[in-house]
Amino acid sequence: MSIYATLWRLKFPRYGDDHTGSEWIDVIAQGVPAHIGSPTAGLGYDSGDPYSEFLPPAIEVSAEDEGHQLRAVVFVIAGTEKVGQRYVDPLLVLSGEKYAAISFTDLHERICSALRGGRPRFVAETWNRDGTILLHFDDGSSRAVGLRDDGDEAK
Repeated sequence: MSIYATLWRLKFPRYGDDHTGSEWIDVIAQGVPAHIGSPTAGLGYDSGDPYSEFLPPAIEVSAEDEGHQLRAVVFVIAGTEKVGQRYVDPLLVLSGEKYAAISFTDLHERICSALRGGRPRFVAETWNRDGTILLHFDDGSSRAVGLRDDGDEAK
């Protein structure tokens, strides 16, 4: 049985920036309910939290919680490998409290930044009269993505 519940799945540009020629992938938000690893008496974790190595600290669960509180949210690319219950290379891991407080704009930026990795940020695209398309990045570099063919998007 999995400790995760899928909260949502959204398409993101593969390398964090949307431009002509971008490849799109599925990013999945996997919620971990508050009772997982909780030190609250009676929840089955009296001998300790078996997930402490890869999740934010376990939390107490109040009697009023109807299962909506989250311990953590783990963001992964669809198909990310798991070893046991641990995702091998998650994009981002937030506590449930931080997930509840973060704006979508900030969350989007953090996910895109994780997808970008050490690559420079895309800043502009130039469509030249000869049909070439150049991508420009914040480190001053540029890269051609292909030719337009009668107004069609570059391949």
